[in-house]
Amino acid sequence: MSERGLTAALGLFTIVPAPFTARIDRGLAARAIRVFPLLGLGLGVIAGALGFGVRWRTGSDAFAAVCGLLVLQRLTGAMHLDGLADTADGLGSRRPASEALAIMRRSDIGPMGVASIVAALLLDVAALASTHGPGGPAVALMVGPAVGRCAVVIATRRGVPGAREGGFGALFVGVTGAFAALFSALAVTAVATGGGWLVGGVHGALGYGSASVIALAVSGGWRSHLTRRLGGLTGDTFGSLIETTQAVFWVMAALL
Repeated sequence: MSERGLTAALGLFTIVPAPFTARIDRGLAARAIRVFPLLGLGLGVIAGALGFGVRWRTGSDAFAAVCGLLVLQRLTGAMHLDGLADTADGLGSRRPASEALAIMRRSDIGPMGVASIVAALLLDVAALASTHGPGGPAVALMVGPAVGRCAVVIATRRGVPGAREGGFGALFVGVTGAFAALFSALAVTAVATGGGWLVGGVHGALGYGSASVIALAVSGGWRSHLTRRLGGLTGDTFGSLIETTQAVFWVMAALL
């Protein structure tokens, strides 16, 4: 996990000021993706710390969840929500793959995209507010972004096709080796398990660890569907993977 990879990830996937990278090649893209879950954990810690402060000051889990989510979206420029909306518009069109991809590239947003954003945020807030323990929403906020970004690490492993030859997302298609993807999944699950232990001891560790495994499994199904439907993955579908996996983790953390 090189320092240059983390710097590139900061510049590419957040609005946090970072040293300018004039040229992103496949090697640098691979390093940026490998540290993607670590970047997510850092963003989550910031959001979770704010959520904890809001929860401590007001006693409201829902308010803490909303504030934490707003920080996450602000730090990322809501780019992953934008990817979720574009993917929803493309799939919702029920057009052939080439036409769906053209719809996804448009700058406007359709009704399916709006509905997907609203539904995702409502689900996120409800799930976070329902996590157990006074520190539940804060810890879930810390871990969720790492789990969501781990889904992208797995989705960029070699052998998973891209839907386009050009575009931002094409830089990252197939840049991750199988070992790096496996290591990322194990590391993120370990972090989730540790976060669960902080919230609820052994039962919390089992719940959060299981939630991470289930979320990554669901992301695998979603990735397969996107690949079949569109012929491969794009930058927008990576955003949809992050938001979907993150939401599933939070829902399962609340249920388990």
